[in-house]
Amino acid sequence: MMILAVFRARAQSLDYAERLQKYGVSATTVPTPKEAKIGCGLCVRFDARSFIRAQAILKTGRYSSFKGFYKIDYIGGRMSVTPYRL
Repeated sequence: MMILAVFRARAQSLDYAERLQKYGVSATTVPTPKEAKIGCGLCVRFDARSFIRAQAILKTGRYSSFKGFYKIDYIGGRMSVTPYRL
């Protein structure tokens, strides 16, 4: 399962992706899916197995535009984006 970290500011999305990679989390900056109906157009995608580490890294930064973590599921061939809670 993939997780999205959604921000309202592009610069913070890019910074967070860079910090994740610096700390060993494989992350990619991708367009925010329209199904999320939020964000600046960019979000950070990473594997759910890295969620605890990604969450800890988020807390060490000053990400005032952070909107939340969302999971991506495919139901009947359609993408579903819902808030992610551990």
